[in-house]
Amino acid sequence: MRTRPLFAVLALLALAGCASDPAPHEQLRLSEQALEQAKAVGATDDVAELKLAEEKLTRARSNMLSESFRDARMRAEQAELDARLAEARVLTLKSQEQLTLLQSRVDRLRKQLGEQK
Repeated sequence: MRTRPLFAVLALLALAGCASDPAPHEQLRLSEQALEQAKAVGATDDVAELKLAEEKLTRARSNMLSESFRDARMRAEQAELDARLAEARVLTLKSQEQLTLLQSRVDRLRKQLGEQK
């Protein structure tokens, strides 16, 4: 009688091991959207993370064709994160440039006000 529960547990483990990951269509869509968003704010191939994101998305699509869905999901998730990082870097750089411009204007105004006294 002990062998029957053991056999059932082994059968369940075998079935769980054979279960394949579903195709990550939604994750691919999210990754593509993240890439588009990064490009929309001004990310170009000069931004290393954008280039990485594009490469990983290409590999994810290749994994989809070979039905390596687990690898496709991982690559697509990585591509999404890299694209979001590229977007954040571009936005940060733009913010820093605006801050520098505003600071120079404030300095110029202070100088003008100092000269008027």
